[in-house]
Parts: sequence; structure tokens; C-alpha cells
Amino acid sequence: MLLLTGATGNVGRELVRQLDAQGTDFRILLRDPARAADLPQRAERVVADLDKPTTLTSAFHGADRLFLLTPGIGTAHTAHAVAAARAAGVRHIVHLSSFNVLGDPMPAMGRWHHERENLVRASGIPATFLRPGGFMTNALDWLPTLREAGYVLDPIGPGRYAPIDPADIAAVAALALTEDGHQGAEYVLTGAETFTVTDQVRILAETTGTAIEVREVATAAEAVRSRFPHGAPPALAEALVEGFTLMRADTAGLRTDTVEKLLARKPRTFAAWCAAHADVFRQALGA
Repeated sequence: MLLLTGATGNVGRELVRQLDAQGTDFRILLRDPARAADLPQRAERVVADLDKPTTLTSAFHGADRLFLLTPGIGTAHTAHAVAAARAAGVRHIVHLSSFNVLGDPMPAMGRWHHERENLVRASGIPATFLRPGGFMTNALDWLPTLREAGYVLDPIGPGRYAPIDPADIAAVAALALTEDGHQGAEYVLTGAETFTVTDQVRILAETTGTAIEVREVATAAEAVRSRFPHGAPPALAEALVEGFTLMRADTAGLRTDTVEKLLARKPRTFAAWCAAHADVFRQALGA
């Protein structure tokens, strides 16, 4: 049995849909079943909470493969999940980490993910580490300022990166979970094209047929707002500002061909992602 954590997030929802389409049997761990109401009904559901280790025994019973996605900046959820996996006899973990672990020196965002990776390694359970860069879905964080004033906050200026569609991350995860030969692998996943934020906004404006202004952030608070419109805890906010500073300095952008090699196809383009979400942005802009 395959067990999924994080099934209601950007990557998790895509993974659920892809596993369902493949006819794979799987179980999703949920803290709030209502959030999974729109997910395929054939997915087995189990209510548990990674904050409460005693709830995990039944959730992990019979699972031999685990997709491990733990949000936030702490390590407790990972530690609890790994302990439950060991007790249940899980034989393979596919862990969603971050490309930030590659930083030298490693930024705060990378250190949190690195600590989680080490917890998985210390378990002795064979693992596959997925290290994606920025998500295309992060563009949805632009919606509040688009609704308010029709502009996007840009925290990285000339910096470039290669955003990836969460559906492509999910496709790699599905491959690693259902095929042999991925244990021990560390996959750095990006899209095929690098962009500045201004480049991305131009593509979005062309796709939606609207005018969208780009404003460079003027303060650290605005930089945090560009990613977390409703604010972030102090430690996360500090890490975000550090990350944006590093991204601003990277005018080349990290790009890999890992997705294409594993899936035998090109990653989804940002233009295609924009086309699929165009109505959401048009509504925000009143178009």
C-alpha cells in the first residue's frame, strides 16, 4: 500500500490525480477530511495528525511506500512520520525536499530541508529525494495585489529561476513510488526555461490579454508579502528575505533536464500553466 501525506497541497493533489488515473491503490493521510472532498473517491482516506504520533499507527499500518511532504519550517512532522514508517515496515520513502539544500553556504530554507533529509536517511529506510525549485503555482500569490491594484510585487529584480509545474513534480513522484530503481536517488527538478519575475508577468499578461504592472519591492516586509500576502512567522520571513537576496544575485538561474530524462517529455511551460489558470487571473483583474 502506498501512503501519501500532504495530499491536499499543490503537489499532493496532482499526485493523487495521477495515481488515480494509473489505477494505483493508495491511501491519503488527512487531518481535515473536508479538504479532500474534491479528490478521487477511490483513494482510501485515513484521519491522522502528524502533530500527534499516537494517531499515526493505524494510518501507516500496511503501508510499504510513503510519499512524505511536510510543510512549514520545523522537523517534528518529519520525525513523527519517519518513526511511524519504521514501525509499520515501510520499505521506500519518496521525500519532497528543496533545491535550497544545494546552497553553499546553505540558506535557512535549505537547512530546514537538509535536517529533514537527514532524519529520513537516519531511519535506514531506502529513500528518494525530490528537490524542486520554485513552483509555477507561486504566481497565485500575486492575486491579492492584482485584485487590490493590478500590480505584481517583484522581490528578485534581475534574478532568474526556472519554475516548475507541481504536476511535473507529482509525475516524478509517481514514477519513483511505482517503479523500482529510484531508491537512493536525489533529483533536482526545475522547469526548462529561466525567467525574471518581469518575464513571467509579461507572459501572464499576454495570455490573459490584460495589462499588469510590475513593482520592485521597496522593503523586506514587501518582499515577504510578495510570497505570503497575509504575513509569515518571523523565522520564515527572515529566511524568505535571505532567499530573495540570493535569487536577485543569480542572473543565470538553476535549470536541470532531470524532468525530461525521467519522464521522456519536456516539462510543462509557464505559458501553458498561465493558459490553464487564465480565468483565475482575469477574474482578479476584473477582466
